[in-house]
Amino acid sequence: MVAVVVIVVIVVLAVLFFIFAFNGAVRLRNRVDSAWSQISVQLLRRHDLIPNLIETVKGYAAHEKSTLEAVTAARTSAVQAQQAGPAQQAQAENVLTGALRQLFALSENYPDLKANQNFLNLQEELTSTEDRIAYARQFYNDSVQGYNTKIQTFPTVLIAGMFNFQKREFFEAEQGSTEVPKVQF
Repeated sequence: MVAVVVIVVIVVLAVLFFIFAFNGAVRLRNRVDSAWSQISVQLLRRHDLIPNLIETVKGYAAHEKSTLEAVTAARTSAVQAQQAGPAQQAQAENVLTGALRQLFALSENYPDLKANQNFLNLQEELTSTEDRIAYARQFYNDSVQGYNTKIQTFPTVLIAGMFNFQKREFFEAEQGSTEVPKVQF
């Protein structure tokens, strides 16, 4: 009789362990997915602001066509990279960041543009969006770290393997200079 009770207790504990480990892995996987969607929301906001910024700058710096075209091309590449995964998207976003830096540097040559309220508002919105993107990237990478650690440590690794929980990629943005694509017509 005691042997049966011990076996039942062991089975119940094993089932509880399995349930808690599986639910924990699912919870962390969902957090990673949610964090990734927040990055997408902020990048979409950034991509939507760029055409307005370009139109504002066009009126003041019409002869700076190559800079405007580089920003447009970089934005197009970044939008297309959204479905490619964190590594490819980070690379496209780094190119876009470099192109935007070049655009803002261009504004230094045009005092009227720097004083234009539309330009200043768009620049402030873009700066705010960049801060939100940085926070969303950090949150995503923290979530990925927690998830990857959970599914790679014993004993959850056993359950993760049975249910095909896959390691996730970090969103790695390059620091420093980025090369801006050359656009020629």
